[in-house]
Amino acid sequence: MLPRILEPEVMDTPEEARDYDAMDHSEVNRLFVDDFLAVWDGQSPILDVGTGPAHIPIELVRRQPQARVVAIDLAEQMLIVAQRNVAQAGLVHNIQLVKADAKALPYPDASFASVFSNSIIHHLPEPARGFAEMHRVCRPGGRLFVRDLLRPASLEALQQLVDQYAGQANDHQRAMFAASLHAALTVEEVRQHVQALGYATVTVQQTSDRHWTWSARKHA
Repeated sequence: MLPRILEPEVMDTPEEARDYDAMDHSEVNRLFVDDFLAVWDGQSPILDVGTGPAHIPIELVRRQPQARVVAIDLAEQMLIVAQRNVAQAGLVHNIQLVKADAKALPYPDASFASVFSNSIIHHLPEPARGFAEMHRVCRPGGRLFVRDLLRPASLEALQQLVDQYAGQANDHQRAMFAASLHAALTVEEVRQHVQALGYATVTVQQTSDRHWTWSARKHA
């Protein structure tokens, strides 16, 4: 198994924000929203941890106009792009963008009916803090839904994923994807983190050739 190699926690240059926004995540984002909606109870507010350019909350609210989402990110440049995207989608009344740290969320316990996150855990040097904060701010009985990249077993497997899913991307985009895969967790590592919070390990599953997903009801 490849060792975990951390990448910068915050993608906060104009180039990073621009290139990440331009990458085609549409299929992955649609599947994320499909899977979240399959377990969502329809209650708001929802917290999106690490929203990046806000593609996922935009997709969600377009499909569920009654949803209200607080979308946080620590990267100022990402939030500039997200603000533009939300405004262009006409969803400023549904999606609130906030600069905040996933490791120390500025909200009281049990503030949100559901919490979801896509591709933030691999950015955190101490993932346990991110999991613990999402658990803390979710209401008892609420849905926790977290998905991220899965660290490959070898450099060869990593390169195959980069070639397959970022083959048409520019060099910087390919490098960002490779670094993210190298910084990602394994399923077993994620299971250890959620088990420490009192969740069953079965709530974490590999859900594609490059993703794991944690889906659970917040226990009392």
